[in-house]
Amino acid sequence: MGIIRKGLPGGSFKPLSEQDIEKIHNTVLQVIEEIGFQVNSEDARQYFKQTGASIDEANRIVRLPRKTVMDLISKAPSEFTLYGRDEKNDIHLGGSRVYTGTGGTALYIYNPGSKEKRLASLDDLKKIAKLVGGLDNIHLLLLPTYPSELPVNQIDVNRFYAGLNNTSKHIMGGVYTLEGIENVIKMAEMVAGGKEQLRKRPIISMIACCMSPLKLDEHYADMMIAIAKAGIPLVCPAEPLCGATSPITVAGNVLMQTVDSLMGVLLTQIVNPGTPVIFGSVATSTDLRDLKYLAGSVEMGLTNAGSAQMAQFYKLPFYATGGMTDSKALDSQSGYESAITNMLCALAGSNFIHDSAGLMEFAMTVCLEKYVIDNDILGMVMRAVEGIKVTDETLAFDLIKKVGPAGNFVTSKHTRRHMRSEHYEPTVSDRNLREDWDAEGGQVAWERATILVNQIIESSDYSLPEDTKKTILSQIPGIVV
Repeated sequence: MGIIRKGLPGGSFKPLSEQDIEKIHNTVLQVIEEIGFQVNSEDARQYFKQTGASIDEANRIVRLPRKTVMDLISKAPSEFTLYGRDEKNDIHLGGSRVYTGTGGTALYIYNPGSKEKRLASLDDLKKIAKLVGGLDNIHLLLLPTYPSELPVNQIDVNRFYAGLNNTSKHIMGGVYTLEGIENVIKMAEMVAGGKEQLRKRPIISMIACCMSPLKLDEHYADMMIAIAKAGIPLVCPAEPLCGATSPITVAGNVLMQTVDSLMGVLLTQIVNPGTPVIFGSVATSTDLRDLKYLAGSVEMGLTNAGSAQMAQFYKLPFYATGGMTDSKALDSQSGYESAITNMLCALAGSNFIHDSAGLMEFAMTVCLEKYVIDNDILGMVMRAVEGIKVTDETLAFDLIKKVGPAGNFVTSKHTRRHMRSEHYEPTVSDRNLREDWDAEGGQVAWERATILVNQIIESSDYSLPEDTKKTILSQIPGIVV
């Protein structure tokens, strides 16, 4: 596989000009100041009232002046770290540095061998955590499935425990109940070694969504408040859909995504100034035949790339969405849709591309083999982000002079020195001659991926220390082992 590439600076792809960014920014402020947004949490409205916001209580509409908006944004950290249990898995968010991770809350899991899907279970989530732990180009585990067999009041603790107990990578996840948030934080403190240790090295982060268009849901807003008070890193993503919950145009979608996600950013900085908050986008386009959600459109990639530029303008860490497919099988559509959106997000400098691996079928289904295939796609994407290094060493004039006309470079020390770092070596792609491919069974990509899935899961031996597990199981209710 060669060297591991992560945290490389993107930003070579700029779908928005500086004038475009300024125009979007001014319109964002105009929307917040003149139109406002609906805040359905009474506690959240009280926090906004502290800033001198104009509040229409009858319609639950909050409007903020431009200066207040910018003052609150300035309180949010421009950079911070999401920590892994192992330091090699730390992720330094900010600027245009690029990392990738899983995502979604998929209900189903797909088996390419049978071409069938079924409801996902807690055991599936544990396997995914082990698998992601062994895939170098996936830098973070965002808990990607919903355990169908568990009641909602057990979902949060079991999802986070499954992640923490099966990989040393940072664990991020959506949350469903206020009690779940409290218990997950207690669990993470036990793993980290205490409350202060967790604040210094947050090994977990949480997601609480903003709603499109222009709305803070009561439940999610109350969860944002609870997470911000605890000082846990928080993502506030919005999911405007072209023509449905945002204007049909990509520019209109970027505008709506910016306003909607900033709602959450603003609230966190009123509740607890300095809360590590991530400006987030799940924005995408719609199928113009019936306005349903699309996960693999090129417009999704463009919207998230443009939103990355807006995040860089506001100096906020950015959570983009790419890498999904609307395909129901591991076919060519699955490959090109995942590759295009991941590439656009990465080249634009998205700090964390979530959903970048494993998801298919409108983000409703995960596939173990797709994680492995997407790991290769992401390796190629990160190689593209790295770009072309032009130095005396890479131009190799002296070597060319030494080899001369009609020579070759096969045996040179320069070739051996750079062969692994300069070229990405995929794990799933077949680069054999047809005769050799036939002789080895003529396997297609998902069949080769299945072999790797089994090897990685079976070889994974990561788990929390036994005393930590005993403490967690004795003090946190509802965990299924």
